[in-house]
Amino acid sequence: MACAFARARVNVLTTALALALWAGAGIWSPRVALAQAAPEVGGPFELIDQHGRPFSSAALAGHPYAIFFGFTNCPDICPTTLLEMSSHLGKLGSDGDRLKVVFVTVDPERDAPEQLRAYLSSFDPRIIGLTGSPEQVAATAKAWKAFHDKIPEDGGGYTIVHSAYVYLMDADNRCVGTMGFQDAEADQLEKLRGLLAGGRGKSK
Repeated sequence: MACAFARARVNVLTTALALALWAGAGIWSPRVALAQAAPEVGGPFELIDQHGRPFSSAALAGHPYAIFFGFTNCPDICPTTLLEMSSHLGKLGSDGDRLKVVFVTVDPERDAPEQLRAYLSSFDPRIIGLTGSPEQVAATAKAWKAFHDKIPEDGGGYTIVHSAYVYLMDADNRCVGTMGFQDAEADQLEKLRGLLAGGRGKSK
């Protein structure tokens, strides 16, 4: 799915279908919703990194980067994506140092900086984890058209369903493609190499 179709708006019936298909998985797939074209993806933000330091979009200016949204209690897709991105960074060799990889939590209530830091310690240390106030996180997710919704669970807890794309942003802060966890490893690496080379890195 190209960036122009990354935004999804769902009605009650579509949301119910998504939850039925993905119950317990902790993710939401745009493929089961109605996609709506969006002219722009991305924008300025002010958040906090896993070390408790302020981190703004200005720190990414002039750098190609990959950004995705999830939460540390995600049972499957988030750890899989982080493992894939860690593997890619290793296989890119020295080029991996030029790629910023950013993981933004959509669960700021539970994912304080210390929780993000402990969680990300299992992955490549170059991955940047970001959190913030609920309002800051919501605004950032909205800028990337990243869907997320809190779903109550028995016992008073909750999980979060969310879109599962990695957005590929070039050095001019333009979204030039997306990756999905279901993409083949070789295809993902090709997209990342294209991004680093200044190519389009488009999703198929």
